[in-house]
Amino acid sequence: MKILLINEPFVKDFCRTQRWAARSRGRVLRAPDWLAYAAAVLEKSGHDAKLLDMVAEDRDKSDLRRITREAQADYVVLDSTTPSIYSDIECARIVKEESKAKVIMVGPHVSALPEETLIEAAGAVDVACVGEYDYTVRDVVEHYPLLAGVEGIAYYDRGKAVRTAPRALIEDLDELPFPAWRHLDLMKYFDGGKLYPYIDIISGRGCPNACVFCLWPQVMHGTRYRLRSAVNVVDEIERDIALCPSVARTGEFFFEDDTFTVNKERAIGICEEIMRRNLKIAFSVNARADNADRELFHIMKKAGCRELLVGFESGSQVLLDRMNKHVTLDVSRRLMAYALEADLDVNGCFVIGLPGETEETAKETIRFALGLELTTAQFSGAVPYPGTSFYDTARKEGWLKAASYSDWLVDGEQAGIVSYPQLSSGRINHYVDLGLKSFYFRPLYILKFFGSNRSLPDLYRKVRGGVNFLSYLFNKR
Repeated sequence: MKILLINEPFVKDFCRTQRWAARSRGRVLRAPDWLAYAAAVLEKSGHDAKLLDMVAEDRDKSDLRRITREAQADYVVLDSTTPSIYSDIECARIVKEESKAKVIMVGPHVSALPEETLIEAAGAVDVACVGEYDYTVRDVVEHYPLLAGVEGIAYYDRGKAVRTAPRALIEDLDELPFPAWRHLDLMKYFDGGKLYPYIDIISGRGCPNACVFCLWPQVMHGTRYRLRSAVNVVDEIERDIALCPSVARTGEFFFEDDTFTVNKERAIGICEEIMRRNLKIAFSVNARADNADRELFHIMKKAGCRELLVGFESGSQVLLDRMNKHVTLDVSRRLMAYALEADLDVNGCFVIGLPGETEETAKETIRFALGLELTTAQFSGAVPYPGTSFYDTARKEGWLKAASYSDWLVDGEQAGIVSYPQLSSGRINHYVDLGLKSFYFRPLYILKFFGSNRSLPDLYRKVRGGVNFLSYLFNKR
């Protein structure tokens, strides 16, 4: 079978694969890693699969029309997010108009609302894959049109959406082939907070925590952390270096696991395997404050770890408790002490606008962030995505102000879509921008940030990231 897997066009620089899909303030572009896994599974099963990232290639819907007409694939796989879903369905219609391909839609929005999406698409989308879709896409391709026995899907049948039995989460992640990066130009992906170029590594799936707003565990990968072996992970790192040597010379690997540090023994195992193979690489990881461990941080640093990305979320203990974060402000400060001792950079992530937020708690968060000695910081407005408990609560309480999914963004930028009696969406947006400006526009911070360059590519990513951030602020004005 001939299959196209497409990160389809929406707005320029739209980052579909980040946790809060939008044109990010730093204009981050991340490779479509989940599509790359599905493409690799299809190739391993003997199918003719091709992965296209039309966002990274700066292609539009006229290009999609031409590509699908010329390819005449048997199946086209399209991604989905809530802010882009109407455009995603339009892309499905373009595919139908230009070919006889069956359209399979994957991703968080269609996973949260498969029946609604199929009915909205009115035949433009044939099958919706719910949750982890690595093997699901393959099974749809190999069993179509006999879909009743394929687990983890909903399909469109004579005007109705039919859902099959749920698919179990993938237990043996080592059995998955490595992402099919060979289809992509990895030098096109950029994040001002990461060394250039960077490549994602997913060494585990799921998250044992239950933060009310977090999309991936609630919708895609579950709350049970499943781990790849250290040998398998480092085998992938070596494969990626062969594909893109610059990642070892000037760039870094980023462990996109929800929490790389949640299992100390396995994290140490990966670090020891990197050192055993004498790989001279840099890498960064997602971490939680309550997994801070002095011994682990020193071993990670020795293996090449550069930075921890930590979801501190708030400077208000009341809000942390309400969002089920299960950390305290003192625990967060302890992580910072251990990280600084191990000479690890820390990127702090903060959310403004979760339930209970007030003008004062928003100010507390900004003050807390400024006092942590962070290397970089990210402030985001709270977004209640379908499938999360935050979304259910926001709808029930009348906090959700978006009239349709197209209101999730404004000109591709993240927009405030919740509003509380004590804090409007406009004020949420104000404090997001205030946090960013208060952190990044400190003169001493600017001198230190741009004065500590590792290489010319490092200077490039800082300058480009700075220009991207200023373009965001200019567009806001």
